[in-house]
Amino acid sequence: MDLTQGTHEHKAGRAKKMMLWFGIISMAMMFAGLTSAYVVSKNRPDWISDLQLPNAFYWSTLVILFSSITIFLAEKAVKKGNRKNATILLWATLALAVGFIYLQFESFSALIADGYYFTGSESTVTTSFIYVVVLAHLAHLAGGIVVLFVLIYNHFKQRYQIGQTLGLELGATYWHFVDALWIYLFLFLYFFR
Repeated sequence: MDLTQGTHEHKAGRAKKMMLWFGIISMAMMFAGLTSAYVVSKNRPDWISDLQLPNAFYWSTLVILFSSITIFLAEKAVKKGNRKNATILLWATLALAVGFIYLQFESFSALIADGYYFTGSESTVTTSFIYVVVLAHLAHLAGGIVVLFVLIYNHFKQRYQIGQTLGLELGATYWHFVDALWIYLFLFLYFFR
């Protein structure tokens, strides 16, 4: 297939999708670097290997998984012309995202309550890595929340119609990436202690 053929709209759509994938790949590489540094640092004598992840991390993983399902269903609803369901599902995705952030901060509170600090004389390299990885993910999730607000705004402005869903597709792809990234990070932190 010749990528130079097609209407201006199709070319612009392909370019936007390609740029999103370049961004996703670069973000994935950043987290690959962080998790690689974590693995290398595990050999340090001061590494804490018996650290238990807070329960809120488990719940937040379920919440973000459900948010991926709701945005997927919202996209399907728009493509079928079902605006009412799409509206409910987009708002549900946003609510789940806020719930995820709340649970992440609950996890931080639990870690601190157990005496695991991010910085200072009582911090360790283990806890600092956990905080950095989670906070870096939350920064990317904050970008995802901005995307959700844009999707909801554009949905109310009726910019997404059957056959015109590029913005929604791009937003959903980014959201699925952020969700998959957290599941990877959670499993990584769970199994590599």
